[in-house]
Amino acid sequence: QVQLVESGGGLVQAGGSLRLSCVASGRTFSVYAMGWFRQAPGKEREFVAAITWNSGSTRYADSVKGRFTISRDDAKITGYLQMNSLEPDDTAVYYCAAVRTYRSLLRNQDYDYWGQGTQVTVSS
Repeated sequence: QVQLVESGGGLVQAGGSLRLSCVASGRTFSVYAMGWFRQAPGKEREFVAAITWNSGSTRYADSVKGRFTISRDDAKITGYLQMNSLEPDDTAVYYCAAVRTYRSLLRNQDYDYWGQGTQVTVSS
C-alpha cells in the first residue's frame, strides 16, 4: 500500500501562485508515476498533470500547459504541483494519485492510490 497526503491548498487571487505537495509513504518503491487531478463542484474529476518517477517524464492537460509545473523530489518521496497565473476556473479540490505500473496516466482509473484532496480557491 502507498499512502498519499496533499498539502498547500488555499485561497489566492487570480494571477497568483500556489504550490501543492504530495508526500508518499508506505511501499513507495512500487510507484511508477504520480499524477494530479482536480474536481470542481458539479463536475467530474479531471486530469491535470502527471510525472513518471524514474525518468521524470511529464504530461499536462491543455488547460494548464504553460502555467502549471509538476515535479518530484526522490529523496523526500514528494511530488509537487507549482501553479502560476491561477484563474477562477482553477478552483477545485486537487487530488494526488499514484500508479504502480505503466498506463496512460490520463484517466482516473489508471491510478491505484489517492490522497484525500486539498482545496484550491481562486478569487476574481
